[in-house]
Amino acid sequence: MEVSLTEMLEAREKRAWRQRELLKRGRTVICFTMNIAGPIKNSPLIGSGYDLGKRLLLGQLDVAGVAVSNFEEVREKTGNECILLVDAEPLAVKAITAELEDHAPIGRLFDMDVLRPDGSKVERQELGLPGRRCLLCGESAQVCARSRKHSVAELQAKTREILRGAVDEADSREAARYACQALLYEVAITPKPGLVDRENSGSHRDMDFFTFQASAAALQSYFAQCVRIGRQGGTPTETLRALRLPGKLAEGEMRRATGGINTHKGAIFSMGILCGALGRLDRKNWADPDRVLEECAAMAKGIVSEDYRDLTPETAKTAGQKLYILHGITGVRGQAEAGFPAVREVGLPTLEAALAAGKDINKASCAALLALLVHTADTNMIHRGGFDGMQQATLEVREILDRENFPSRETLESLDKRFIEKNLSPGGSADLLALTLLLFFLKEHPQR
Repeated sequence: MEVSLTEMLEAREKRAWRQRELLKRGRTVICFTMNIAGPIKNSPLIGSGYDLGKRLLLGQLDVAGVAVSNFEEVREKTGNECILLVDAEPLAVKAITAELEDHAPIGRLFDMDVLRPDGSKVERQELGLPGRRCLLCGESAQVCARSRKHSVAELQAKTREILRGAVDEADSREAARYACQALLYEVAITPKPGLVDRENSGSHRDMDFFTFQASAAALQSYFAQCVRIGRQGGTPTETLRALRLPGKLAEGEMRRATGGINTHKGAIFSMGILCGALGRLDRKNWADPDRVLEECAAMAKGIVSEDYRDLTPETAKTAGQKLYILHGITGVRGQAEAGFPAVREVGLPTLEAALAAGKDINKASCAALLALLVHTADTNMIHRGGFDGMQQATLEVREILDRENFPSRETLESLDKRFIEKNLSPGGSADLLALTLLLFFLKEHPQR
């Protein structure tokens, strides 16, 4: 929405009034706005750029030990702005803001004024820094502005380019960090019956806790790539198709990191889809698990029939393929096509209920894992123990949950021993737990 000169002048006067009121407290004031050419001062993309700048500013103040005693924010069509009252020497604060303006990927669009308690503005020249540079030619921004060297259209196009690149990169890194964190949390949850955890390798003799850490670290760049692919647009089906080769390459990276051991093949598939869905969505929707999982379902629509269309008992090679062709079990593909209902209806509610009851993240995750095991046909359990073994284990876990909403450590350790004796490992449920944790992180730590 375009703004008039009168509206901009009114917004500037309101900002100046707020600054004067804060300066009465005798501390340093920071005013952060965006340098946006043309009559359109706000949009979803501009807002995302502003949010990124705000996160960077608050983060650097925190790193420098600068306390923010007051924070005010305005979001209007005239632009987004925040005013901070900080307890620090003005020149030191200016050094922080100038570094962001000069070196952050999106810093050329930041306007971070620093005011002394007497109301005077700290100038870059006081730190021996040159004036701001033009977005297009690198010459003095002030000179280019006065001479109208560049058209508004040129400046707007460059602004969109800078915003899009910086926002997409920041979002992909953030999502990948949470995805990697979810995998690291999942393996750290202890005790997990039949699974690798901090105490033992469960029913697995070829991997341990450190194998999983190496694997998770190797996959972080893949998760970021999935988000970027989602940002490319196209139909949901096209996004899924574009994820296939990166997923295969990620499996190669996983095996290289683990010495050929399959630690996260299921997670590469399921978490890759979820990260692709995040890329397709505006960041503000990341904290809405239902919206994220709806997008996953849209991407995976028809995947079961497509992947298993020409499958026969003779051509079925993997355990998942054999279970589908012989028993119609769709496994993780079926979960993805349905929008991971086990995560939405079982994993996340159980985790949140346990946390609300005062349990820590470890105990809450253990409870979520058992609930997921009971409510899903874990193909890894079937592969290792057959249908009878899976059903017997499921019945045992159900009986435990009937007695204990949140099973004790002793109960879990006892179950772990029995699973190991029977060579059972609920690896599919563990992958769903990782998805549960990722959605929980995104929900609990929304970043505007």
